[in-house]
Amino acid sequence: MRRHELTDEEWDRIKDLMPVGGGRGKPWKDHRLMISGMLWILCTGAPWRDLPGHFGPWKTVYERFRRWSSEGLWDRILERLRRKPRQGSPVDWTLVCIDGSSIRAHRCAAGASKNSTG
Repeated sequence: MRRHELTDEEWDRIKDLMPVGGGRGKPWKDHRLMISGMLWILCTGAPWRDLPGHFGPWKTVYERFRRWSSEGLWDRILERLRRKPRQGSPVDWTLVCIDGSSIRAHRCAAGASKNSTG
């Protein structure tokens, strides 16, 4: 198993939360493979266009990530994992970290002039 791919146990815990294809157009690529591609991007910090080809087209993985984010799928997954921790490995929710590189601040938060001229 590759480093950024879901194990069978991890996949079994979330697979029933995955959306079902609408029946129109081409069938969706494998959700598990898409998630593994998303994890590769998130863990390496690489641009989407640098996603290795075995995960599928980078744009497909990106669009699925974006769609699932807007639909709240990641929140549902997190809630599932929070409520049902893996047997013998409880999650310690007293430590919560937010990666500041993903939070945008307004320019005035950095002390920039409020006047656009200068």
